Amino acid sequence: MNFPAKALSLSVAAAVLMMACGKEEPPPPPPQAQTPPPAPQPVTVKIGHVGPLTGGIAHFGKDNENGVRLALDEANAAGIKIGGQPVKFEMVPEDDQADPKVGNTVAQKLVDAKVAGVVGHLNSGTSIPASSIYNGAGIPMISGASTNPALTEQGFKGVFRVVGRDDQQGPAIANYLLATAKPKTVAVIDDATAYGEGLANEVEKTLKAAGIKVLPREKGTDKTADWKAVLTKIKGKKPDAVFYGGMDATAGPLLKQARELKIGAVFSFGDGGCTDKMAELAGAAAEGLVCSQAGIPVQAAGKQFLEGYKAKFNMDPIIYSPFTYDAAKLLVAAMQKADSADPAKYLPALAAIDYNGATGNIQFDEKGDRKDAEMTIFTMKEGKITPLAIIKGGKSLTLDEYAALAAPAPAAEAAKPAEAAPAPAAPAQK
Repeated sequence: MNFPAKALSLSVAAAVLMMACGKEEPPPPPPQAQTPPPAPQPVTVKIGHVGPLTGGIAHFGKDNENGVRLALDEANAAGIKIGGQPVKFEMVPEDDQADPKVGNTVAQKLVDAKVAGVVGHLNSGTSIPASSIYNGAGIPMISGASTNPALTEQGFKGVFRVVGRDDQQGPAIANYLLATAKPKTVAVIDDATAYGEGLANEVEKTLKAAGIKVLPREKGTDKTADWKAVLTKIKGKKPDAVFYGGMDATAGPLLKQARELKIGAVFSFGDGGCTDKMAELAGAAAEGLVCSQAGIPVQAAGKQFLEGYKAKFNMDPIIYSPFTYDAAKLLVAAMQKADSADPAKYLPALAAIDYNGATGNIQFDEKGDRKDAEMTIFTMKEGKITPLAIIKGGKSLTLDEYAALAAPAPAAEAAKPAEAAPAPAAPAQK
């Protein structure tokens, strides 16, 4: 049978149409989920810390390092941004062994590691030469413990300290001795370090200016353990008081051996010998010693610091960790103020800082020294270093007098920053 071509074409078209109508269309693909952009990765900002982490005064170095670690941990927990970027602060610790040569080596290591700032060193003998290395690299450093005036007399714009100077501390302890012991003859001994000798020089200068007879200087080293030859020499000259410039590791044996030789003079020390460890090293001989610290008592540091330190390290701070804590916080605050971690950009903000920290208000003078730094006089009482008086503005104040002087007006109390240091108080019994 023959069908017209036109009719056949229409039939095929109709069949195709019917097949198409009967076929199910596939569902449209699901919309693509929008992947959120990845969170920006924190920019790492390295902060160096240097102190003696081994040797006889490693307890000081570790205490100072703990202060820096706590400060940077708190800064990281706060989620700080600099230059619009989240920042993670990383502490780079180094051990200078209280040795100037080692100090210079680790200072260069920190420069090579491209740290943005340095907290340290502890000893003036390491801080002074190392400061030249940091200055040459344009890296700011803040010492929380070095007291020799030479540190900030070099004219380096990036060198600071948050404690007082020996030409403040020396007169403070010397004048306290004059007022309380009223000595006629004083023996002065030092450990031949930049710190010990420098502080002893300031004490001797003040005593001589007051007309006191000062015996010819005796010396040891920062590792001397046997002081009997020196002590036997001064015993025959019957001093009323003895001052030793050095750290507790050598001061403790000195005091213990002096009492064994029946030397009854009043013994006095600077901040290096102003620790509870003196009771451990000298035993009962430590009772009644007099010493000074270039700052407020550790017990008077801010509550946030004291509680945070105890919680993190399960121990109490020794002496200068509140100051290294503040030093690290100052670096962070200056970076925030300048909105940059570049040392050249944040250094002007650091030099002009006005900061209420764990150790009180901190501002720097044109040399990099802390303005109006307090000094504290202590004694050893029942095995604990106990504050006796605060020296401020050349005046000796009792703790109550200082508390009244430092107390804010009631209206200002509510607005006081949480980290502002309260007035010094007697230490809590441990």
